[in-house]
Amino acid sequence: MAGKDTKGNGSGQKSARPQKVTYVAVDDQPIIIPSQMPERKPKKKINWKKGFQAAGLTVCMLAVTAATAYGGVSYYYSNRFFEGTFIDGIDCSGMTAYEAEEAIADKVEDYSIEITSRNVENQSISGKDINYRYASHGEVLELLKKQKPLEWVRGLFEQTSYATAMDATYDKKLLEEQVKALECAKEENQIAPENAYVAFQNDKFEIVPETEGSEILLKEAYKALDNAINEDNTSIDLGAVPDVYVEADLTSESPELKEEVEAYNNLANANITYTFGDSAVVLDGSTIQTWLQFDDKGQLLQNDASFQQKVQEYVGQLAAQFDTVGTERPFNTTNGRTVYVYGSAYGWQIDQAAETEELLKDIKSGEQISRDPIYSMTANAHGYNDFGDTYIEVDLSDQHMYYYQNGSIIMDSEIVSGQMSDPSRQTPSGVYTLYYKKSPDVLRGPQRPDGGYEYEANVNFWMPFNGGIGFHDATWQPYFGGDRYLYGGSHGCINLPYDAAAYLYNIIDYNVPIICFY
Repeated sequence: MAGKDTKGNGSGQKSARPQKVTYVAVDDQPIIIPSQMPERKPKKKINWKKGFQAAGLTVCMLAVTAATAYGGVSYYYSNRFFEGTFIDGIDCSGMTAYEAEEAIADKVEDYSIEITSRNVENQSISGKDINYRYASHGEVLELLKKQKPLEWVRGLFEQTSYATAMDATYDKKLLEEQVKALECAKEENQIAPENAYVAFQNDKFEIVPETEGSEILLKEAYKALDNAINEDNTSIDLGAVPDVYVEADLTSESPELKEEVEAYNNLANANITYTFGDSAVVLDGSTIQTWLQFDDKGQLLQNDASFQQKVQEYVGQLAAQFDTVGTERPFNTTNGRTVYVYGSAYGWQIDQAAETEELLKDIKSGEQISRDPIYSMTANAHGYNDFGDTYIEVDLSDQHMYYYQNGSIIMDSEIVSGQMSDPSRQTPSGVYTLYYKKSPDVLRGPQRPDGGYEYEANVNFWMPFNGGIGFHDATWQPYFGGDRYLYGGSHGCINLPYDAAAYLYNIIDYNVPIICFY
């Protein structure tokens, strides 16, 4: 490049205009020599308006082309589903409504339902077995109509899923035949259910649960399958559907069984202690449980009549062991003899009917008590001598009577008893108690045909204890004791001196045993 030019236009000022440049070839390459550079032409003015117009035209042409392409794609999707469209799990991208329904129909016709049932392996019924066919109701077409074709680009970026009713038709008669042919419907697989029951185990009464069985109701099984197929279910457990199987009448939740368990556990807990003086008899659950009936598998058999009979027999055993009425028992006399006396009107006697009823109540309520049985007749004491230490002793052989109170004699007297020479007038032996007292009274014998009586006797103190036989005063007797009864005895009564009769009348008690013996 040359240096600055000091010569010029004579003004002595430097020019800002560049000098001409001349290109000189050096080794075939031009070298620029400023003094030789040609003179530059003035620049042309650029027309920006025309440039922008050209660029705008290009953009418009591109926009039209793009719009035309977008519109073409939109038109394509005017009767086809967008990309990413799934109906009932089937990819329907780019399909028409008809093509989508065909795809759904193919899937529907491959339908089958698996059946689980009791005691047999699972089985299935296929769509072909029941002529299962897709039934269009226009729902797919309605989904297509709801598409806005201009929004087709959305399918490129998101997935849309639809579920339809996917209705199908099938032959119900064929379904009925298929149900009848199932293994679970065959006769050899019909096992009846067993009721829950009460059994005695683990030292208590418990409910043994029911057995469900496999006895099927064909009509209900058909209904269950029909409903499942209508809902497009692919499996069904018949055991989980109410009413398909015959159910037990009694289950472990049945109120009557719960009440029964409670009642019988009360029974097993019952403990009744009977007291008989110094003796005691215990009735507990271990004995009561033996009165119940069970079958071979341990099921409690309810038999109220049989149980009541066992209770009644138990009370009867108590009576046989402890009743003294109607029995002979030993008696130690004042003169040192031991005699046996029979008592039908005195002694211990359990009221068996009343006690049976009471014992049933105690058992059913699970009572744990100690008590006396219910008596219809009682005596003064239990044990060897039920007369106790207060009684009247009438020795018909010695013709003497004694009144004991708390073990001590408070009165004694000679007597005249029934005449021994006449068996119909003899005083019977036995144990009795006083009926009543009356003062005065008239004693009469049997009535004669003419209306009169065989005898009549006025007495001041009358104390009967055995029918028409009793204590009374007898002022007509010349003496008492000795052998008077052998030939001058009474008609069966115990004759006493007036003073003795008066005294006895004042002190005798109704519950005092009167022991007559020879």
